[in-house]
Amino acid sequence: MDYRYIVVEGPIGVGKTSLSNLLAERFSARRVLERFEENPFLSNFYTDRQKYAFQTQIFFLLSRFRQQQELFQQELFSDVTVSDYLFAKDRIFACLTLDSHELALYDRVFEALGPRVTKPDLVIYLKARLDVLLHRIKKRAREYELKFDAGYLEELVHAYNDFFAHYSDTPLLVVNTSDIDFVNSEVDRQGLLEAVHKARQGGTHSYDPQPGKRA
Repeated sequence: MDYRYIVVEGPIGVGKTSLSNLLAERFSARRVLERFEENPFLSNFYTDRQKYAFQTQIFFLLSRFRQQQELFQQELFSDVTVSDYLFAKDRIFACLTLDSHELALYDRVFEALGPRVTKPDLVIYLKARLDVLLHRIKKRAREYELKFDAGYLEELVHAYNDFFAHYSDTPLLVVNTSDIDFVNSEVDRQGLLEAVHKARQGGTHSYDPQPGKRA
C-alpha cells in the first residue's frame, strides 16, 4: 500500500460503509465511519426537507469537522486509516437542500473549516444505477429512510457524478457497483480489491466490471 489514508465515497445506499469495513479488515486499518445516527435532525429532514435542511446540514458539517480534527490528534499517519466519507463532499448536500441565503451562510462556515482538514491519499468513488440504490436502501430498512424520496436520491446521484467528474484534489478511483456484490461474492470482492491495489498515485482511474466479467 502506497497510501495511508483512504476515503470511500458515493450516494446513499451505494455501499460506502461496507467497502470501508472490507478495506479496514484487509489492510488492518482503523475505520472512521460517519456518525449519521447522531444527527437529531436527520429523520425530520427526510419528512420535511425544506424545514430541516439547514439544521441537518450544519450539524453534519460541524460533526464531520470535529471527527476530522480528532484524526490529527490521534496521529493520523501512524496506521492506515479508512473513512466512509470525504469532508469536501458535504457541500454537495448543501447545494441541493439549502436556499440561497442559507447556502451563503453555510459557505462561510465551510470555507473556514475546509482548509483545516487533511486530504486523503486515495478517494474511491462508488456509483450505481438509481434502481440499484433504491433497492439497497429498502433492503437495509433503516427507520429514518422508510419515507425516502426517490426524486431527492436522483438529484443526489447527478450531483455526485458532477462533483467527481470535476474532482482533482487527490487520486481517484471510480467504481461502478451496479452489477457486483462485493459483500457476498468472493469473485466480486477480489476484483474490487485488485482495482484498489492498481490505483496509481495521481489522476483518475475507473473500474467498471460487467456481469460475468471481473478484473
